[in-house]
Amino acid sequence: MFRKFAAASVASIILTTTAVADGHGKDIVDTAVAAGSFETLVAAVQAAELVDTLKGEGPFTVFAPTDDAFAALPEGTVENLLKPENKDQLVAILTYHVVPGKVMSGDLSDDMTAATVQGGDITIDLDSGVMVNDANVVKADIETKNGVIHMIDKVILPAS
Repeated sequence: MFRKFAAASVASIILTTTAVADGHGKDIVDTAVAAGSFETLVAAVQAAELVDTLKGEGPFTVFAPTDDAFAALPEGTVENLLKPENKDQLVAILTYHVVPGKVMSGDLSDDMTAATVQGGDITIDLDSGVMVNDANVVKADIETKNGVIHMIDKVILPAS
């Protein structure tokens, strides 16, 4: 069922209570900016030149890492990824967090896989809460006008 939704394009970002209340009127990027908790993600989306895509019609499902998730990466990782010469790697990481279509938490099933915009697959695990690969979904079903965001506590990385 999740694969049915795999036919659109890219995205990344979101959250906070005020942003959630206003989410339906804002796109994914504007919702993330308004949230204030996704500064690193927003900076990465800008460096990867994905802003216009994420403001596009969609729909997109974004598994959005928080600033704390980016801060947990090894020291210097984020700074290195934001360099122009590493744009391709940054785009690959960001698009690995995006599934084409609008997939709500009720559409998920245990051990399902979904194709990401990057081309790799993510795995959903429902045994102990909701996990995407090894990241926990800490807030689900944040709707925006061009998709849905599920906040995660870790940056997930595609296979090298």
